Amino acid sequence: MFYHLLYSLHTEISFFNVFRYITFRTIYATVTAFLICFILGPWVIRTLQKKQIGQYIRKEGPQSHFDKAGTPTMGGVMIISSIMISTLLWADLSNRYIWIALLSTFGFTLIGFTDDYLMQIKKRSKGLGARSKILLQILLGLIIGWLTYTTPNFSTQITIPFLKSVSPDLGFGYIFFAAFVIVGTSNAVNLTDGLDGLAIGPVIISAVTYMLFAYVTGHVKLAEYLQISYVPNGGEITVICGVIAGAGVGFLWFNAYPAQVFMGDTGSLPLGGILGTIAVITKQEILLVIVGGLFVIEAMSVILQVSYFKITKGQRIFRMAPLHHHFELKGWPEPKVIVRFWIVSIMLALLAVSTLKIR
Repeated sequence: MFYHLLYSLHTEISFFNVFRYITFRTIYATVTAFLICFILGPWVIRTLQKKQIGQYIRKEGPQSHFDKAGTPTMGGVMIISSIMISTLLWADLSNRYIWIALLSTFGFTLIGFTDDYLMQIKKRSKGLGARSKILLQILLGLIIGWLTYTTPNFSTQITIPFLKSVSPDLGFGYIFFAAFVIVGTSNAVNLTDGLDGLAIGPVIISAVTYMLFAYVTGHVKLAEYLQISYVPNGGEITVICGVIAGAGVGFLWFNAYPAQVFMGDTGSLPLGGILGTIAVITKQEILLVIVGGLFVIEAMSVILQVSYFKITKGQRIFRMAPLHHHFELKGWPEPKVIVRFWIVSIMLALLAVSTLKIR
């Protein structure tokens, strides 16, 4: 909105020329998202407390979590509100990719909110239901994949990290590949959201990492110099990456240990969905395995645990899955698990950035 309202005045007032720069708008979009989340936080927490929308703790979970029962959940509404408002204020709304990203954010929020609403307010123990939830996610992922595929000049080639000469072209099949990336990331972030600040930290790190990739892939000269896929008009996604990081930091203010609020599926599903969408738009789909490696590890720990349990008829690989619970049961204090997982996420992000030169 600011871009369209104020940049048009640059011919009369030269200062407004700064609104054409993606870097300028990304910085202020990030700060705006943080402030919105920071200001909304106390009101959202009080509202959730009044409505008695509190976290349910599984009896089979770690005993250290029992005192978290009743902590307000569905705090994802403050994250998503910040993302949506700040993006609409600072992004170029004539850019198709912005609307695809916003659709992803809104769609996954709707799924997550419905699940939380049925579980927390309607007291339906299984919420939306696993089958219904995954089917809705797949449908939304396919829609986003199709919208991206039909964007003019969008390439259906896949970028393989560290290999500049290997770029398989999936053609129409790219729609299904994109859906897999988006839905997989959405659920991986959801599984990681189990400790205070555990999920939002790596989300912030991933968003900042993709901020860099979005900028260079949307800059024809930088993309050519670095020998990566150039995405016409893709640089505008830099703004959304900044918005996610800003909103994430604002939420972390209240979600840091000991948490005053949890994001719930209302926050974790759309955050994962938007990260997957950004990876698709920036043509760095496979790189998400590295950037979001912590999410992959957490998701794989659940898959391995469940599979091994069924194959061996009762045996387990980990003391509990997802993996963060395994370390809790080994005696690691919760803050130690969180910070060490953040460190892993930072190291993986740096490894991902190195792929810009190691090709």
